[in-house]
Amino acid sequence: MSSQPTPQAIARTYQFYAPIYDKLFGAVLGPGRDALAKAVRKLQPKSLLEVGVGTGLMLAEYPASTHITGVDLSPHMLEHARQRADALARGNIALQVMDAERMPFADGSFDCVTIPYVLSVTTDPDRLVAEARRVCRKGGTIMVLNHFSGSRFWWLLERAVRQVADRIGFRSDFDYDQHILRHDWQVQSVTPVNLFGLSRLVVLKNV
Repeated sequence: MSSQPTPQAIARTYQFYAPIYDKLFGAVLGPGRDALAKAVRKLQPKSLLEVGVGTGLMLAEYPASTHITGVDLSPHMLEHARQRADALARGNIALQVMDAERMPFADGSFDCVTIPYVLSVTTDPDRLVAEARRVCRKGGTIMVLNHFSGSRFWWLLERAVRQVADRIGFRSDFDYDQHILRHDWQVQSVTPVNLFGLSRLVVLKNV
């Protein structure tokens, strides 16, 4: 397995992929985003942080009454997200360039934190989890949407997009027990999503 790139290297990579990201990953990962949005709409949180908001594909799917904060390493991805936010004209969406492993938000700032397709590409997953739990209020909800090890299809998919995967530090061997079960949060539900169940939506209570 290749070594993980730095946050700066990841941001530079997404500068190249920002214009074509939606075409590359929008449709194939769309069912997982739909499931995540449905879970958030059921929850109806007052405030929500999306870690790795990217081009803003999720913004229109969250409840209109929810105050949304979206963060991403890549300013170029956020340019596309800002266009989507402007088109929604809600006035309750804030987008910021930020390393989610080191967030300036106060403890317990958000009712809900969503982490769509980010945990296995961040440089330090444990640190990101710790930050997500810190900024989510106690008793709040954290939703992780990600692939996890155990599927040969993910291995095949990684081989098909190896150049992209290496540049953004994509981990195909991402273990569910290590990155979900060993933490002392409370797993409320696990739902297989996307083609062949390649990903899982994990809903967690921040206890």
